[in-house]
Amino acid sequence: MPEIHVLPKDIAELIAAGEVIERPASVLKELTENAIDAGAKRITAELKRGGVLYLRVTDDGCGIAPEQVKTAFLRHATSKIQTAEDLESIFTLGFRGEALASICAVSRMEILTRQKGAEYGTHFALEGGEETAFEQSGCPEGTTVVVRDLFYNVPVRAGFLKKDTAEGNAAANIFQKIALSHPEISFRLIRENKTEFVTPGDGQLYSAVYAIFGKDFARDLLPVRYQEQESGGITVGGYVIKPLYSRPNRSHQLFFVNGRSVRSFTLISAIEEAYKTLIMTGKYPACVLTVTVPPRIVDVNMHPTKAEVRFSDEKRIYNAVYFAVLGALEQNHLIYEFRLPEEQRPAEQPPVQPKITPQIYTPKRPQQDWFAPVAGTDSNTPAPLFEKKPPLPAAAPAAITAAEQPHNPVPAVPVQPHTAPPQIPEKPVIPEALRAFPELTAQAPVPVRPMPETVPAAEKESEPMPSAPQELPDEPEARNAAISAIRRETITVIGELFDNYVLAQAGEQFVMIDKHAAHERILFERFRTRECRDRQQLLTPVRVLLTADEIAALQEQQETLLGCGFTFDFGEAPVVQLTGVPLSCAELDLDQIAADLAANCLKNQAQPDMHLLDDMFHDLACKAAIRAGTHNTKEELQSLAVQVWENEQIRHCPHGRPVMFLLSKYQIEKQFRRIQD
Repeated sequence: MPEIHVLPKDIAELIAAGEVIERPASVLKELTENAIDAGAKRITAELKRGGVLYLRVTDDGCGIAPEQVKTAFLRHATSKIQTAEDLESIFTLGFRGEALASICAVSRMEILTRQKGAEYGTHFALEGGEETAFEQSGCPEGTTVVVRDLFYNVPVRAGFLKKDTAEGNAAANIFQKIALSHPEISFRLIRENKTEFVTPGDGQLYSAVYAIFGKDFARDLLPVRYQEQESGGITVGGYVIKPLYSRPNRSHQLFFVNGRSVRSFTLISAIEEAYKTLIMTGKYPACVLTVTVPPRIVDVNMHPTKAEVRFSDEKRIYNAVYFAVLGALEQNHLIYEFRLPEEQRPAEQPPVQPKITPQIYTPKRPQQDWFAPVAGTDSNTPAPLFEKKPPLPAAAPAAITAAEQPHNPVPAVPVQPHTAPPQIPEKPVIPEALRAFPELTAQAPVPVRPMPETVPAAEKESEPMPSAPQELPDEPEARNAAISAIRRETITVIGELFDNYVLAQAGEQFVMIDKHAAHERILFERFRTRECRDRQQLLTPVRVLLTADEIAALQEQQETLLGCGFTFDFGEAPVVQLTGVPLSCAELDLDQIAADLAANCLKNQAQPDMHLLDDMFHDLACKAAIRAGTHNTKEELQSLAVQVWENEQIRHCPHGRPVMFLLSKYQIEKQFRRIQD
C-alpha cells in the first residue's frame, strides 16, 4: 500500500488555488467583490492581454491596516464571519478567506493600501505566495491590487487558458454582472488601454444597464416590481425585455440574488414560463432581475465560485419571479413602434491642406433651373426627369408670389373652392356580410367620427406652426406613460394592405395590424378564458370512436370544454358525439378536432399542466382565424381594430408574432424631410 503523507505547503496551496482561480475572470471577480465589501464607491479594473499579463483593480474603500496586510493573505483569513452561526446570515460577497491566498500562489502580486485618514499606506509584494517586499508607501486612500503573469509557476494550468481575446471577454462579462448587481457603485473597465464602459453609480439599475448594454437594449425593457405582503418577504425588481425583442439564447438572462450574480434553473424556468405564448419557438427572454430573499432560505456556499445557489423553498421563489414577470408583461403596454433606420452622418474629418497649383480663371455659368434642360451640356450628363412647366396664369398671384420666395421650401398651393363635407349617418349601417363574421360583430358598432370641416388656406397661414412632437423617451416608465396617452385616442380604419394588414389612424399615430395574428389571439383568449359564447349546435353530430381512457378524460374536462364552446354526448360509448362547436370552428375538420380534444385531455390527465390545453387552443385558434388574403369589409376591419386597440392581451399571436405596430406622424414627416433634426 502506498504511504500516506501530508503534502508540502507549496503544493497544497497550488491545489487549493486551482479550485478558486481558474482564469483571469476568477481573479477579477474575487478582487472586485473584496472591493465592494470594503465599502468602495468607485472601482476601476484594467486588463492587458486578457488579464493574463496584467490585471489591476483599484477602489476607494476602507483600506487595510498595515499590521493586517500580511494576515489578509493567509488562507481562511477573513473579516466577514466570526462564528458558524454567521453562515446563516451572509450579506457580504466574500466570506471564505481564500481569494487573496489563492491568487498570490499562482502569480506575481502586489498590493497598495491606505486607510482613510492615515498618513502613509502600505506596499506588499509576493511571488508564488512568497513575500518579496513590505514597506511604507505613498498611495491614495483605498486599495490597489496588481496581478501579473498569472499561472507563471503552473504551466499545466496556463496551457488550458484560451486566447487573450476570449479570456478578456470572460473577464469583462464577469465585471459587467458585478456592475449591474451594485448600481450604487461606479464601475470602470479598461481593456488594452481603452475604456469599455463606465457606470454612473447613481443607484439606478436602468442607468447601469444603459451604460453597459447601450441604448437599443435599454429601450426595449419593461420594469418589474413585486414584493410579498409579509414583512421581510421576497422582493423582485429589475427589467425584462419586450417579447418581440427576445434573444436567440440565454446569454442575456441575468439574475442577482441578494446582490450576487447567480445561475439558477428555478429562476430561468419561472421567467420562461411567464413568457409562454408571447415569444416564438427558439427565442428566449432577456432580463436583468434582482431577487432579495431572507438569507436563511438561500445557500450560497454550495459552489466553489459561489455562482450557483440553492433555495430551501423552491416553489416560493418560483412563484415570486413568475408573478412578478407576468405582472410586468400584463401591466405594461406591449405596443411596438416601427424601427426606421437612423440617418448615418459621416464623421468630421480633419481638413486636408490643398496642394498649391496655378489657378485658372473660368467664368461662372448662369444659374439654371433644376428642372430645365441646359443647352450645350455634355452628352454624358443625364437628362432631367421633368420639363420646366409654364408659369401659372395671372388668376393665382398668391401662389406665384409664394413660389418666388427663396426662403420658403414648400410652394403655396392654389386655394380650392370650398365644398360642404358629405353627410355621414350617426350610426353606421352593418352590411349583410357581417352575419358570417359573428366574433367581430359581438361588440356594439363603433360610431364613425364626422370629418372635420375644410379650413381655407388663408386662415391656415395665420395659425402658428405646431411644434414637432418628440420621440418616445428611452426610460421604460416614461415610455409607458407616453403610450398610455396614445391609447386614449380613438382608432379609425383607413384601409387594408395586401388583404392581410389593417391600416388605421389613432391621433397622430399610424397603426398597422396583422389581422390573422390579431384574430388568432382573440380566439385563443376566448378559448383559454372559457368565454366562447358563439356556440353553434350541429344539425348532424360528429361521431368519433374513442378509448375508455379518452372518454373519461373528456368527461372530466367537460365543464372546461363547454366554456370553450364544445359540447359532447356520451350516451353511445365507446362512440362519442360532438354536438356543438364554436362558430369560428364550424368550417374546420370536426372529426380531427374531436380526436385532438380527447388526446389532449388524456395527456392533461396524466400530466397535469395548464399549458397542455393551451397548445390545443393554439392550433384551434390558428385554423379558425381569418386567413391572409381574405377580403373583409371596412366595418369588419373596424371592429377587429377596436378589439385589438382596447385589449392589452392582444399584442402577440399565440406563437409569439407581433400583432400591431405604430409609426408616429413625427417619424413620417422626418422621412419626408419635412422636419429637420
